[in-house]
Amino acid sequence: MKQLGALVRLARPRQWLKNGFVFVGLFFAHAWGDHALVLDVVALFAGFCLVSSAVYVFNDVMDRDADRAHPGKRSRPVAAGSIGTTAALAYCAVLAAAGLTLAAFVSVAALGTAGGYILVNLSYSLGLKHVAVLDVFLIAAGFMLRLLAGTLGVGIAPSRWLLLCGVMVTLFLGFAKRRAELASLKENDIRLESVQDGTGSLVAEVSQRRALSAYSLESLDGMIAVTAAGTVIGYAFYTIDQRTIALHATDDLVYTVPLVMYGIARYLWMLYRRGGGADPSAELMRDPHLVVALFGWLGLTWWLIA
Repeated sequence: MKQLGALVRLARPRQWLKNGFVFVGLFFAHAWGDHALVLDVVALFAGFCLVSSAVYVFNDVMDRDADRAHPGKRSRPVAAGSIGTTAALAYCAVLAAAGLTLAAFVSVAALGTAGGYILVNLSYSLGLKHVAVLDVFLIAAGFMLRLLAGTLGVGIAPSRWLLLCGVMVTLFLGFAKRRAELASLKENDIRLESVQDGTGSLVAEVSQRRALSAYSLESLDGMIAVTAAGTVIGYAFYTIDQRTIALHATDDLVYTVPLVMYGIARYLWMLYRRGGGADPSAELMRDPHLVVALFGWLGLTWWLIA
């Protein structure tokens, strides 16, 4: 039973919320009445949960030595020794194979997006996470592959404005996460250029995020501002696009834009005033303002297009 609990924790099920991106195409394409299509998207969601868990397991194996020196990560199953490296890699292979099999049952395109997701994340784990800016773009690419899986993978033509909005919001969250990490290091007076060995968790943190040394708070603030604005602009243009209006038979979607703006503004407030932003999934679930903004947007959008 203890081993089973360790396997569940290793899979990081609380991060599965991110795989909800596969439902975006179904929601905005008015396709929820097509039961076969809904089942395909649900299968893809399950498949991406499995392959994303496989990626987390692989990453934990790669970072096990640094994790052991970090107070917040040393309890992870591989770092703590609850699960051996060989067993973890076998578990990773099983999860990946199961996820790819589910995607293959949906379509070749869906299999391609799931396979691409694994390749992007392997390249990230094997070294590209240490390359500033590219590291965040790779994270955004993972989200876009989820979005493409839920559109092209099931035969839905994605809106270009919606794709642009997806790129911008994932880059926004990625740069915000890097800013939160860098601000935390600076608050603890950690100099990224000259961290001395033997300082435990600080060395572990910096060794896993060497790209942070190439960032500054000012450069990240600029990237955050651009991507936050791009998110709102991209979504606003989607709501007033003639194809969107024709598809949904309404031009009232523009009234959902203030809720998107409020969600972005609230996240920025949390980032700059409360020191949040390090874990977007956790922030979304525990901040009541973000929860209200999300479900308010979903409810209003559903009411307008259903």
